Amino acid sequence: MTREHLTEEEIQRRIASDPDAPEATDAQLAQAKPFSEAFPDLADRMRKNVGGRPRSDNPKVAVSIRLDREVVEKFKADGPGWQTRVNEALRKAVGA
Repeated sequence: MTREHLTEEEIQRRIASDPDAPEATDAQLAQAKPFSEAFPDLADRMRKNVGGRPRSDNPKVAVSIRLDREVVEKFKADGPGWQTRVNEALRKAVGA
């Protein structure tokens, strides 16, 4: 992805040409409130509803490990969930 480097003049021209998104005035900025103050109920619901999986009581730890190609290929050949199966094999190996 390349970024377009704009001059200040071009930035101001683009702002002025968009009637749906005018630049905020100093007076508007002086009256601005943080989102959580302007919409406390919505902000609270958003904090509680972060999405994704529920937090685990025993979260996994991300690691980088080098394994023999044949080992990885064998686990992957059995389909999705291969990393979980590697974890299970390691748990067995350490008696956990």
